Formats: sequence, structure tokens, C-alpha cells
Amino acid sequence: MNVVLITIITLSALGATAAVILYFVAQKFKVYEDPRIDQVEEILPAANCGGCGFPGCRAFAEALVKADDLSGYNCPVGGADVMSKAGKILGKEVTPAAPMVAVVRCNGTCENRPKQNNYDGAKSCSIASALYGGETGCTFGCLGLGDCVEACQFNAMYMDEKTGLPVIIEDNCVACGACVTACPKNIIELRNKGPKSRRIFVSCVNKDKGAPAKKACSVACIGCGKCVKVCPFEAITLENNLAYIDFNKCKLCRKCVTECPTNAIHELNFPPKKEKTAIETAEEN
Repeated sequence: MNVVLITIITLSALGATAAVILYFVAQKFKVYEDPRIDQVEEILPAANCGGCGFPGCRAFAEALVKADDLSGYNCPVGGADVMSKAGKILGKEVTPAAPMVAVVRCNGTCENRPKQNNYDGAKSCSIASALYGGETGCTFGCLGLGDCVEACQFNAMYMDEKTGLPVIIEDNCVACGACVTACPKNIIELRNKGPKSRRIFVSCVNKDKGAPAKKACSVACIGCGKCVKVCPFEAITLENNLAYIDFNKCKLCRKCVTECPTNAIHELNFPPKKEKTAIETAEEN
């Protein structure tokens, strides 16, 4: 009986000693966490989409708390309202970021870009892209298998069966960038939403020279440079036979749209242009 009692007392003493040691070790190596991280995380949308550039809302909240200022940080889902609330919690000034939206830089519809073969493999753009250039003569354009649509968490995209291209539902798009990452052909881009949701961009990523590009797709950019010459704001550059419009410089004058010989430059949400009268045409000539 004495042996049992001694054993119990010994084990109890060892347990108590271990508990005391663990307590002091925990206090010694305790990691302090700023309580404001929880406050900021609570106002975030909990989408964990990665559009902010961090792997989840918690990581983004930690980055905001540690940042000296909030310029360059943005929650695409919550927008300016959420960033403003975060700024108030942290006592930091927030510069509202321009709202952005995804655009599809490919107009290679079934009509504009006829098929040359039929793909019968796994219905995945990433897999198809690794295997071959696509079903058409353009190896740069959309593969039409919908990886971008599957990646979107906000029902902001769908595949148009008639054109074979993804369509952006602008009102649902939060510019998280998931579709951009999912596309192996890099045809989806985030651009400024623009005043009254008006945007102008080159809907082509084909870097082939003029003749091959035009043969592969009737509305491809042929690298002629006419848009570059006509732009009064130096917003258009030409590199690798492909024109690109810088949305930060573009003033939406639309001169490049009418100048493009292949209709590769798209204008969205603009009112129809007024037809010139005979007098105005004569005055210009």
C-alpha cells in the first residue's frame, strides 16, 4: 500500500513540475498577436480568393496591420468600403483603388477562327495547352474548355456555346484574378473598369506577323501600327507584332477603334457614334 501511495505522490509531483516548466516555456516563447488582426479580418468578406495577393483574408489582415501605410493594398471583393473600414480600425489613410474588371482579350469565335481539328482529350484548358496549340490555326487564342469559368467563385463568367469564348458578367466580377491565373493562354486581363464602365482594349494576343495572324483569325491584330500613330496620348505600344493599350494613359477618345483595319480593338459600353453629315465630311476633306 505504501508503494502505491509513493508512486501516486511521485507521479503527481512530476506532473506538477512538468506543468510549471511548460507554463514558463510557453510564456518565454509566446508569440504576441496584434488584436487588430482579428478586427480587420472580421470586416473582410471571407472570400479567401487571393485577389489581394495574399493566401486568404487572415494573411491579408496581418499584412494590413503590419504595413506602414495602406497604399498598394486592396481587397477586390470588398472594394473601397472595406478598405475604408480597415483604415479606420488601423488609423491609417486609405487611397481608394480604381475598380477593375476582367476582360477577355480574344475574339477568336468559331466564325472568326475556323477549326482545323477536333480535340478529344480531357476537358481542361491547362491539359490541352500542354498537349498542343489548339483546334484552330491560332496557337495564342482561347481553347474554350472553361478553366476560367470553373475558377470563378462569383458566377461572373460563362462559356458562350455559340462563340466558344468565355463571357464576363460585369456586375458580378470582383476582379479577384482567379480567371487570369487559371487561363494557360493569358488571354484574360484585369483592367480599370473605367468611367461609366467604358473600356477600350486590343482583343487579341496573337504575336505572329500580319499575314499568318490574319490567316489564323480574321480579327487578329496584324501589328500594322496604325493605332499607335493615331493615338494622341501615347497610350498604345507595339511589341512582338501586337498592339497593347495602356488603360492608365488611354483617354477613351476611340480614334484607334476606327483606325484598326481588322476590328481587333474593342470598345465596351459606349453610346453609338453619331454619323457625320455631308457638310462635316466635306469640311474635313
